[in-house]
Amino acid sequence: MTPSERSFSFRSVAVAGILPSLVFAVGEGAIIPIIPVIASNLGANLAVAGTIAGMIMVGKLIGDIPSGWVISRIGERMAMIYASLLSIVGLVIGLLAPNTLLLTVGILLVGLATAVFALARHAFMTVYVPIAYRARALSSLAGAFRFGYFIGPLISAGIIHLTGTSQSVFWIHITACLAAAAILLLLPDPSAIFGVLPRRLEARDGAVPDDAPKTLGLFPTIWKSRGVLVKLGSGAALMGALRASRQVILPLWAVSIAISDTDTALIIGVAGGIDFALFYASGQIMDRFGRLWTAVPAMIGLGIGHLILMVTHDVPGRVALFIAVAVLLSLANGIGSGVGMTIGADLADKDNPAPFLGAWRLAVDSGGAVAPVVVSLITTLASLAIASGVMGVFGLLGAAIFARYIPRYGVNIRRRKN
Repeated sequence: MTPSERSFSFRSVAVAGILPSLVFAVGEGAIIPIIPVIASNLGANLAVAGTIAGMIMVGKLIGDIPSGWVISRIGERMAMIYASLLSIVGLVIGLLAPNTLLLTVGILLVGLATAVFALARHAFMTVYVPIAYRARALSSLAGAFRFGYFIGPLISAGIIHLTGTSQSVFWIHITACLAAAAILLLLPDPSAIFGVLPRRLEARDGAVPDDAPKTLGLFPTIWKSRGVLVKLGSGAALMGALRASRQVILPLWAVSIAISDTDTALIIGVAGGIDFALFYASGQIMDRFGRLWTAVPAMIGLGIGHLILMVTHDVPGRVALFIAVAVLLSLANGIGSGVGMTIGADLADKDNPAPFLGAWRLAVDSGGAVAPVVVSLITTLASLAIASGVMGVFGLLGAAIFARYIPRYGVNIRRRKN
């Protein structure tokens, strides 16, 4: 164990690294399961509602393109503050939207801001957390988002009950964005606590020193890392697709079997609590045994859950079965908490991780952006049940890809300990 590993404490990065993400995630978790409901209330059918819900992932995909370069230039804290403000703009548009077109624009902006916010924390953890603790730290960061996705829908249920309108949930995320920005402004810059990164060492006249690392843009980074992104990145993309599909299909399924808005928020919120409860166990498994032992079980569970959901639409007790599948998907997602971020951190340049992490998250988010479109298209051409079955097959394919390529590209746990 190195001196930096012996001196490392989670407490040293918890406030600077996790608290703003936790607050932001509460707001995001409040709106995600209700977006299809809001779209339906504005006149959208199931397919269109699914597409609008998927705009948050499309926004993340667009945001991944400039986010690595932006974070490398202005730093994690300022990137997160600007992302919070942009998210508020999108939320206000969604709050006031009289039709599905403006709602789509608002959700797209929220997704774009979320991409920058999430990448900034990912890059921070990659740089400052020793590799022996990396999976636990990143799983804790993922756990913060999961806690937000757990508590957010519960708050949504209460707000909808009090106001009688689904669009009022946007106020929750507006408040969360303001709180996250305030925390970031009040806390010292992480670089002042942990040290300035080499890429930000600038001369007083603003010129970058000759020996400072060159910051590559997204597309040069993709070309440079094309081998691992095509192989292991495809598995990450499928994981992103299954997670996004879960967030879209469950609310749509609830609408299709006539579960109320409030009950939908409660069911998804309770399932999110199970998801959240497993985050640290996932990190422990990855740090002790390797990334493979969470990535493959998570994908198998997500795939099987989608396949089971496919055959439960018109059977007796379908509401109880819906709850059971929501729990199963949460168990699978929870055991894979932080695995995508951890694999990306393993592969990134420690001194300047943001460009590669932007490319890695583009792979993950591309799957997340395409999945709702695929779900909507198949729902239009066939049915929601068929769409769930197709996504289930993709989950099993992702498990096979991870089983093949993680041992080749991932961190060798045994070698690292010796």
